[in-house]
Amino acid sequence: MHKVQRVSSLRAAVSAARKDKKTIGFVPTMGNLHEGHLELVKIAMRHADFVIVSIYVNPTQFGANEDLGNYPSTPEEDARLLAECGADLLFLPTQETMYPGDLTKQTVVYVPDIGDLYCGVDRPEHFYGVTTIVSRLFNMVQPDIAVFGKKDYQQLTIIKKMVEDLAYSVEVVGVDTIRSDQGLALSSRNGYLNSKQLSKAPKLYEQLNRISDKLASLLEEDTPINKKTFKELESEAKSNLKKLGFDPQYISICSRSDLSPAKKGDVELVVLAAAVLGDTRLIDNLEITL
Repeated sequence: MHKVQRVSSLRAAVSAARKDKKTIGFVPTMGNLHEGHLELVKIAMRHADFVIVSIYVNPTQFGANEDLGNYPSTPEEDARLLAECGADLLFLPTQETMYPGDLTKQTVVYVPDIGDLYCGVDRPEHFYGVTTIVSRLFNMVQPDIAVFGKKDYQQLTIIKKMVEDLAYSVEVVGVDTIRSDQGLALSSRNGYLNSKQLSKAPKLYEQLNRISDKLASLLEEDTPINKKTFKELESEAKSNLKKLGFDPQYISICSRSDLSPAKKGDVELVVLAAAVLGDTRLIDNLEITL
């Protein structure tokens, strides 16, 4: 596996791969890799001949009081894991490469509406940073396929919308969330949890499954399902999480296509959730088909 920092070196490698008639797969990350990231790389390898992984901790997607300064960095271990996994190239851009000049005067890519909901309420500039950095990376790498995890479901939906609106010639592939044996979605931020919190954290996913089970029961009983039903299930899940020691920020049952609040007649749903446990903000989701 080759490592490069310069965009010129990155593009030379991409050009050489294309001359060999290879398709380009891309997995953008912020490092501190775990099995969830490696699964994205494996999926990219199934879709493309030459797979590039980037590691860059993007400051513009962190709020003023968030954990940018403490975000875990394990570059040597990350490189070893990627090499063992079979990635072809590791792109390690510097701050100057990604944001030349004044960070506050950069062009911003903004996807309206979707980015203002859910995580966008408590983190109003987060998705500006995500779409801006992904847009820059797409322009640098120019991949055929880009792979993202469904754990960040809202982020995935926003990136797909950006790709459609800006006519990027890249296929965005979403990959199912990798979980621990207890059901906790793998995340770099799980490292912030102490042992007691780590044992409690899977309860978030349990609440999402409770919603799915209750909707299935209502269908079996031929009970009408509408907005009121969804609101009641959301409220119950929040209440249960509070009793368990979480501080739920939202539990939202949404239409899978555009993440609008679910309504009567919607069939393809996703439940989005964010809750704070101790000092750690956890997110999760569950797709449901009625």
